[in-house]
Amino acid sequence: MSAQSVYITRTASFLPNAPVDNDSMERVLGQVGERPSRSRKMILRSNQIKTRYYAIDPVTGKHNYTNAQLCAEAIRRLADEGFALNDISCLAAASSLPDQIMPGHASMVHGELGSPPCEVASASGVCVSGMTAMKYAWLNVAAGQHPSAVAAASEAASYALKAENFEPELAHKIAALESNPEIAFEKDFLRWMLSDGAGAVLLQSEKPAQGQALRIDWIDNLSYANEMKVCMYAGGRKEADGSLTGWQAVDRSVCNGESFLSIKQDVKQLNEHIIAYTASRTLPVLQEKYAIAAEQIDYFVPHFSSHYFRDKLDQAMQIVGFGIDQSRWFSNLSEKGNTGAASIYIMIDELFKSGRLQSGEKILCYIPESGRFTVSYMLLTVV
Repeated sequence: MSAQSVYITRTASFLPNAPVDNDSMERVLGQVGERPSRSRKMILRSNQIKTRYYAIDPVTGKHNYTNAQLCAEAIRRLADEGFALNDISCLAAASSLPDQIMPGHASMVHGELGSPPCEVASASGVCVSGMTAMKYAWLNVAAGQHPSAVAAASEAASYALKAENFEPELAHKIAALESNPEIAFEKDFLRWMLSDGAGAVLLQSEKPAQGQALRIDWIDNLSYANEMKVCMYAGGRKEADGSLTGWQAVDRSVCNGESFLSIKQDVKQLNEHIIAYTASRTLPVLQEKYAIAAEQIDYFVPHFSSHYFRDKLDQAMQIVGFGIDQSRWFSNLSEKGNTGAASIYIMIDELFKSGRLQSGEKILCYIPESGRFTVSYMLLTVV
């Protein structure tokens, strides 16, 4: 339990440029090879995403925001007459794919903000990294280390999804006399799943005198990497035995020829295990640990990468005695896209500003990660 209550008092998000519809995706990201993707329409039917955002100028086709800039833009939107960027004393920021290997993402965001010296923490990983940043900020305020803290997450997946990144791989396949060269499904799959965006929250030790806030009751993160092989990854090659060969272990020509730095996912492993590990196994543990029941939850905010998993998640929750009617679920996946670690922040921002919340209502957030199977749950109370 926290030493003192901590409240989310402000939320913000930033989605770059105009929304991109399904028919425009391949034009914006570029076509890989001589023909359009054969899997794009199938994947979009399954994930039911209608629009998403890319940090790509629609006129020039060039990127007009870095990942750090996306994150900084979201954080700037937290500032108003009651809070200034110069007040930040603790900043925790996360991303699956920061602009560079080092320094840390939070340091780059801090540099973009230009705010005074402060404590920074960078969280890496995949989707749960955003919740790792949230938990770091929450615990700092709860322990009295800081009167407030900013937690943020951002993704600029489009940098890795552009067609030009796969040209060396196609050239390698042609040189090897492979007919009909195209990128493998585990790479093409994610080109139609991921998008760009950022979100941020301000955490404070005191709730505002006026208006609503969200009290963080608890955050619980759990990894199953001791049991599961890598499923979603970048910067490596998954071998037949499930092990991962990192980009530093191979020659640079191999890196380029096999698109090592692209984002990949073992779709079969994802479909077989993501719900079982992040819901069926974890929810009973949390029910006992925190004495919570589904009847207590007014809003369920799940981060799922595709609507394909919606009914599967619903069924798994019912089986373990934690069924929440889908009328109480909140998602903006169809309109905002899958922004990875930033998704939960962007959803919380929209729900918080919707005008729907009433004092005393409880919000349960669910964030699964298929990197090597990790999950985060967060319980909030409207005050």
